[in-house]
Amino acid sequence: MSDEDIKALEKEVKKNKRLANEAASVLHDLIEDRLPDAYGELMSVAQATYDACKAWDDANKKFLAASATSA
Repeated sequence: MSDEDIKALEKEVKKNKRLANEAASVLHDLIEDRLPDAYGELMSVAQATYDACKAWDDANKKFLAASATSA
């Protein structure tokens, strides 16, 4: 894998981490500020947070594997 490909993977990891942190923030705000009244939103917000974290994890594993093979 080229250095350019690895840099693209690293950029994807950073983007996904930012999105995961934003989703976690939304979940945190829901839990801290709006429960129990907004309990109906809990499952969708939690699922979106899980999906964002999973996307980060997948991208990070891909990046780490590519980095290890190119080293």
